[in-house]
Amino acid sequence: MKLNLLRLAILGSILLFWEAVAASGLLFRDVVPSLLKIASALGHLGVNADFYHNLSATAGEVGISLAIGGSIGVVAGLLLGGSRLLGKSFEPYIHYLGPTPKIIFFPVMIMWFGIGPGSKIAMGAISCFFPVALITAAGMRQIDQVLIRVGRSFRASTWQMVTKIYFPAMRHPMLNGLRLGFGVSVIGVLLAETKLSNRGLGFLVMQSYSQFDMPGMYALLLVVFALAILVNAIISRLGGLAVSEI
Repeated sequence: MKLNLLRLAILGSILLFWEAVAASGLLFRDVVPSLLKIASALGHLGVNADFYHNLSATAGEVGISLAIGGSIGVVAGLLLGGSRLLGKSFEPYIHYLGPTPKIIFFPVMIMWFGIGPGSKIAMGAISCFFPVALITAAGMRQIDQVLIRVGRSFRASTWQMVTKIYFPAMRHPMLNGLRLGFGVSVIGVLLAETKLSNRGLGFLVMQSYSQFDMPGMYALLLVVFALAILVNAIISRLGGLAVSEI
């Protein structure tokens, strides 16, 4: 209860500070719009069919990039974590490339996949791959060796080892990797949309900015934040269920 009250107090303080800055006139008009204007812009988005068209475009790109980058990252993590030789040979490269801003690859993605959705999906997938691969590899190394020896003693095939031992023992790390992969995938797709695109939420944000529609821009950012929080809450819930079942 106290924690919830503290969170509400922090949120209320932020909103009051924002409204005070908006009403002070210290900044150029609408650089910090009032909460009422932002709420009005949110209401306008809710009845705007074009917004839902762009939202579905971004959601599709993020979903496909998460599926591609996440699945490849899981396979790579299983290989790196299951083989000491592969781990020592290739994992350092993933560690070094992981923190690199993926936007530097966007020109290459445009040349390979064009200016359409393909380049945005590729940006999201390459952003998602690194954290999923690293977390999966780390999770593989934390599996109880007794379970692996039991599987081998029963002469389980590679597929049986993966589905019956590795995946059940790694549900929690893999969901954490999925959660982190989703976040960076959204960043990759939105950054790509802001650079070169004619659809998507990133495109709408830049369009609002270029037209100096600050309330609309902040409304779009709030939508992105809210959706990201919702998806992360769902993944966290799945992670909690996975832990309770182990």
